[in-house]
Amino acid sequence: MKRKLKKIFSRFSLVALTIILIFFVAVALFVGAIYVVHEVVIFYYPKTQLYLMIGITLLDWLIMIITTLRVANRDMLPETKVPWIICIITFNIVGVIAYIVFSSHRPSKRQRGRYVSLIERSVPYSRRKYPKEQTEQLLGVWADESEALALASPTAVLYGGTKTEYFPSGEQFVKRLLEDLKQAQKYIFLEFFIIEKGKLWTSILEILKQKVQEGVEVRVMYDDIGCMGKVHVRYHKTLRKMGIKCVKFNKFVPVLSNVHNNRDHRKIVVIDGTVGYTGGINLADEYVNIVQYFGHWKDSAVRLEGEGVKSFALMFLRLYNIQTKTAEDFSPYIPEEYETYENEGFVQPYGDGPRPLYGKHLGEDVYINILNGAKRYVYITTPYLIIDYRLREALTLTAQRGVDVRILTPHIPDKKIPFALTRSNYLALIKGGVKIYEYTPGFVHAKSFVCDDEVAVVGTINLDYRSLLFHFEDAVLMFKTKAVEQLKADMDQTFEVSALQTAEDAKKSVVWRWLCEIAKLFAPLF
Repeated sequence: MKRKLKKIFSRFSLVALTIILIFFVAVALFVGAIYVVHEVVIFYYPKTQLYLMIGITLLDWLIMIITTLRVANRDMLPETKVPWIICIITFNIVGVIAYIVFSSHRPSKRQRGRYVSLIERSVPYSRRKYPKEQTEQLLGVWADESEALALASPTAVLYGGTKTEYFPSGEQFVKRLLEDLKQAQKYIFLEFFIIEKGKLWTSILEILKQKVQEGVEVRVMYDDIGCMGKVHVRYHKTLRKMGIKCVKFNKFVPVLSNVHNNRDHRKIVVIDGTVGYTGGINLADEYVNIVQYFGHWKDSAVRLEGEGVKSFALMFLRLYNIQTKTAEDFSPYIPEEYETYENEGFVQPYGDGPRPLYGKHLGEDVYINILNGAKRYVYITTPYLIIDYRLREALTLTAQRGVDVRILTPHIPDKKIPFALTRSNYLALIKGGVKIYEYTPGFVHAKSFVCDDEVAVVGTINLDYRSLLFHFEDAVLMFKTKAVEQLKADMDQTFEVSALQTAEDAKKSVVWRWLCEIAKLFAPLF
């Protein structure tokens, strides 16, 4: 009960209420303006009342038609166009106002300009290591996957000689992370969606404060909305007083804008430019099972050591510089030489984010390319399964080719509405040959793909619209690395304690399923 009350009266709830109130105030002002114009005209020209009403009605219809045509021809997902058109037709001018206010998820022009400039600063450090012909020799059938990613994102460089280590739980991840933080000599970068006061963060913060005293540069960037209710609103200033360079990403300002959907969902650690981490684990106690609200928390992370860490350092610096509105020299944070590890396979870290900062939906494209190239199996973990038609078709077509496609989702939800939407996708996928398992011990937060013992992805990208369209995300694509083997072994063990879902399970509660289908229609908007 105490936890529920805390959520109700949290800063996040107040923010959501503020946005709703501001929207209704905008609608009231518009309607009020029309009413005032109507009354003034009628007062001075009473005989024009009928013509005025006809004119207002025609103008209303004209605005609706123009807005609908705009939606139909706009460069956006079909799944996004349909609900907006329904909203406009159903709610008339109120729907039009909602579309104008909330349909854009694009960063500001100024932010886009800074990002382009920072990408240009990254180019000298992001030159490809292997020509296309050599990539084909090294990666075989997966060379096209690597090339497609590199073409879509010039900073997504393929690296060899980088050591990888996979962690199947938050507990194992934290143990290794704390050891690495203690060894830092030059700098530490931490970028997380959530930082929450508790035992985990206290243990990390003690090390960070010690490192600051030793002269190590420490930077922390956390998402403002992600940390609402986790730390107080001025916590970044508290960290600064400790000597830590800290910024909040995309600080919430109560204005009518959907740019607040562009959250920093990344989880990145960079230590001295030679050791890096990413995965699904935030810096909060529940992610490492110090506390358990939803049964056992199943998560994952991957550690890189070597030149591949360079990409994570550049990802952090670009987004950090956008927030601080600076354009610093990156060279002090990029080692001149890296230790090379033999027979470790290849890694290709990459970032994803809202258009037009990123020209394509990289996260979804990488997942679909893996599905298209699969020969034997594809195992997937995701906490949320709220997908578009394109990804659903790729999953079912891959399964229908005889590939063993399995998706692991939670059995105990952390959020009821996303969980209901997740389950509403089961039936179509099961009918298409996809096997869906629910992790019976608790909640799955890991985001990973592993395929044919050769290629894998570990990162922050969920199979839902928020991750695939709106958020800043990151992941690492791995070819024939040790982490691929470790992830596959973890998946095999996890399936043993998970429950295979059937079509009959998915058909339960017809009324609830149809309500979910209606809700799913509007999921891309939020």
